[in-house]
Amino acid sequence: MKNFKKILNPDKLSTLLLYISILTFIIAFGFAHNPPGGWYQQFLPNLNGQPVSDVIFLDSLNGFAITDNDFSNDTGYILKTTNGGDNWNIIYTDNRDFKAIKFINLNVGYVCAADPFTSSNLLKTTDSGLNWFDVHPPDPALTLDDISFFNEDTIWVVASSGFDGGVYRTTNSGINWTHQVNLGGNNPTHIYMYNKDTGYVAGTTLYKTTNSGIDWLQIPGGGFGDMYFINATTGWKCYGPMQKTTNGGLSWENIPLPPKSDTLPLSRVISFSNINADTIWGVGSVGVIGSSARGVIYLTTNGGTTWSYQIPDISINIFRYFYTQFVNKNIGWSYGVATGVHTVTGGDTTITNIINPTNETPENFKLFQNYPNPFNPETIISFQLSVTGFIIIKVYNALGTEIETLVNQKHSAGSYNVRFDGNNIPSGVYFYNLFADGVRIDTKKMMLVR
Repeated sequence: MKNFKKILNPDKLSTLLLYISILTFIIAFGFAHNPPGGWYQQFLPNLNGQPVSDVIFLDSLNGFAITDNDFSNDTGYILKTTNGGDNWNIIYTDNRDFKAIKFINLNVGYVCAADPFTSSNLLKTTDSGLNWFDVHPPDPALTLDDISFFNEDTIWVVASSGFDGGVYRTTNSGINWTHQVNLGGNNPTHIYMYNKDTGYVAGTTLYKTTNSGIDWLQIPGGGFGDMYFINATTGWKCYGPMQKTTNGGLSWENIPLPPKSDTLPLSRVISFSNINADTIWGVGSVGVIGSSARGVIYLTTNGGTTWSYQIPDISINIFRYFYTQFVNKNIGWSYGVATGVHTVTGGDTTITNIINPTNETPENFKLFQNYPNPFNPETIISFQLSVTGFIIIKVYNALGTEIETLVNQKHSAGSYNVRFDGNNIPSGVYFYNLFADGVRIDTKKMMLVR
């Protein structure tokens, strides 16, 4: 099972104030939300301010979370849910700084830790978290940052500390460990083993092994916070930019994310989850609705060539998601440091826009500002084509709901005007998008004032 490393309160505001606060910067560059959305919020119990450091779901019901206490108080937590995250129970506490949690199957799992106070920094369960016991570690003084395994016997851990850190492997469930490599200042914080022979480690520099970690080859592409291979040659990794390889990790190509904008001041992915080779969910970005910053959830259905994004319902106030995981096409989670969201319907049911993966507006097409603006009740929207294309112009309200499709047909080169009638909609801010041959060209804002 793949591990995954994540404003307004309408009850306190009148409906009018709520709508005013979210009228700015919602649709620009393809905001994709169609309330009521397919996400709902989930909550962790009181953890005395300790931030979640990792979350994993083994299936649609069973999941685990751990906290990173940074030694700011005496308690680190391991939590478990058996109902898909609707309720979480604290199942283990100790004076440890938990770093990563991974499971081989529903019963057998491991937790890495930083633990200078006791004799172990590696915990194991064989009964799905009911009981945890210490595993003999490679060095109890190390901070173990991440773990990967082939089976219950063959396990790798990484430690980023410079003197004794690096990559360690055991082939007998931790009874003995081999220090496979020390990379000094490049010691890794993450490890991903695709099988018993092939895997990757990285801090800021990427290394690959093809012989179970005996040898490591530095390869271009930088570090990673999350990695997943669909087969031996095709994989993805991230920590900020998304990258893809089709040659077994020997080279990596950047996958363009939606460009930064007023709506999307931070555009990056720090955790992602593959459903298959085409469908990937990602988190790590921040969107702006009115004066509020909120977490963004990305989705691609073509392996990363183009992306849409959505911001869960306006009653959910989560600044950023750091962990995301889907167990199938409908059931998934995105979590921040203290709370998260869950879907059982595949996220928001309507994805209105696919993001143009470049920052440049094609010169062949141009969308003009409507006139008059503000308007009451009609306005003219003009667009210009220098080549033939299939043109779509859609109008959205400030919540991202599609109001009307004004154009949906093939046009030859030339200049065109289309009338928008606002007689049947309320006053407010609206947005209109121009698509040409399936690519979003531009978005503009207009205001209806009665």
